Amino acid sequence: MDALLKEDQMYTIEDIYHLPDGKRAELIDGRIYNMAPPSWTHQRISSYLHNRIYNYIKENNGNCQVLAAPFAVFLNDADQKNYLEPDLTVICDPSKLDEKGCHGAPDWVIEIVSPTSRPRDYIKKMMKYAAAGVREYWIVDPEKAQVMAYQFDCEIVEQYAFGEEVPVGIFEGFSIKVEL
Repeated sequence: MDALLKEDQMYTIEDIYHLPDGKRAELIDGRIYNMAPPSWTHQRISSYLHNRIYNYIKENNGNCQVLAAPFAVFLNDADQKNYLEPDLTVICDPSKLDEKGCHGAPDWVIEIVSPTSRPRDYIKKMMKYAAAGVREYWIVDPEKAQVMAYQFDCEIVEQYAFGEEVPVGIFEGFSIKVEL
């Protein structure tokens, strides 16, 4: 199917499921965006954040789940034109989870910017997540050494440099220092 992808054609989630094995892509408003393999820096940051969040939830007997990509997020099940794979997803409502992924808005989404994902992470995905009801969205940008933290439910946007403590809006009293 890869050779058949055309920019002006509309696609659905069914087309994502028919991609060749090992081929990762996201679908935003019917347009397919191929995903490059993550870099070593990307994976280090993702692993670090996943471990910090997982340990916080476990130590506080939380019922939330933190899941790393590849993990499907269907912001609206009726909409067959959007299929996202955030780098990290925190879901606190277990009824949204099944073997296919998360159905509905996660509580917290983290995207780690790569050179090819920059416009999608900062604009397209941010707008999708906000409109769907995601409570918190972080854009971790290794190139800029910064974290943009959006708390959509209270309309707060903060920018933090790597090395600064970034407060987690959905978990009171929890913060994470992102570093390279």
